[in-house]
Amino acid sequence: MVGNGTGTPIDDIAYLIRSEHRAPTLIALTVRPRSRSELWEMTGVSESTIRRTLGEFEDRDWVQRDGYQYEATQLGAYVASAMAELIDRVESERKLRDVWRLLPDEETGFTIEMCSDATVTVADPEDPSGPITRFCTLIEETDRLRFTGLDVAMLESCKDELCGRIVEGMETELINPPRVASYIRSNCPELFSEALASGNLDVRLHDDLPPFGVSIFDDRIAITGYDREGVMVRVLVDTDDTEARDWAESTFTAHRRTTPILPLENDL
Repeated sequence: MVGNGTGTPIDDIAYLIRSEHRAPTLIALTVRPRSRSELWEMTGVSESTIRRTLGEFEDRDWVQRDGYQYEATQLGAYVASAMAELIDRVESERKLRDVWRLLPDEETGFTIEMCSDATVTVADPEDPSGPITRFCTLIEETDRLRFTGLDVAMLESCKDELCGRIVEGMETELINPPRVASYIRSNCPELFSEALASGNLDVRLHDDLPPFGVSIFDDRIAITGYDREGVMVRVLVDTDDTEARDWAESTFTAHRRTTPILPLENDL
């Protein structure tokens, strides 16, 4: 066992991650004092294991005992905070691992740090429409939507919900690739004519958009990642991160100002 003041930082990190219950136990003790019985019930390990773990935490001055309860010391809370952040980061990375290349790259100014507190919704065999469902939830909670790169893959699945919210009063500005106009003209001209007639919708066509979507809501922004063929929404990443919002606002403004942009009304 590595005691107080011996070994290396890597030894303590390895100790915490060697058993799945250790980091959650230390993190739980930063929230409030807990008894041994509460901890072994919470972690699912045996009472003897939690007793041994708490003793090892005490050896490191990470926890202290007050009667029958234990609580984290300042040192323990310091370590627990870092472990909680690392777990959150790796959890986000695992969600993004297979779809990261579908999102904006660093050349656009976008960074993975902007995703540290993001909600990541990935399409998978069990829930292929997960990103679409999440997007529909977000438009239900906003009064204004700006979206650049709303492609057919997204529009095909959410057009009814989107147009319904526009008719209800959601102020909306969309910048789409020209193929969206062809899709609307062939599949749902009446639906979008009603949305346009509401006065709440401004749709424009841009022939040089990047292969991802950026949407801006009242309180959050979202990035849509399409598959390489552009026929499926693979991921939706949404966040209220300030830097991510600044990036999204800048991206939308840049696309809005770039020509040529043609009003959709001219194409219906």
